[in-house]
Amino acid sequence: MSVQVVLPGVLADLAGGSKHLELDPDGRTLADLLDQLAARHPQLGRRIRDETGRVRRFVNVYVDGDDVRFSGGLATTVRDGAEVQVLPSVAGG
Repeated sequence: MSVQVVLPGVLADLAGGSKHLELDPDGRTLADLLDQLAARHPQLGRRIRDETGRVRRFVNVYVDGDDVRFSGGLATTVRDGAEVQVLPSVAGG
């Protein structure tokens, strides 16, 4: 199974500068994918999830364009060929 993770520049720096990562997660959930991502890029993993393993409040994750906050969170199924986008929230006025 192959999944593409897409990162903005600010997060790509934590993954060796790569904005597109190809991963082959062991399981089929977003949690499995993020576990593998954190194992390869620990600083990136800490930026995405907090110490309890939850996606940080100001990080948005999309699986094939769907916001995981509304589709199962970390239990969201990630299919073969999926695209997962990780975006930090933007705030300001």
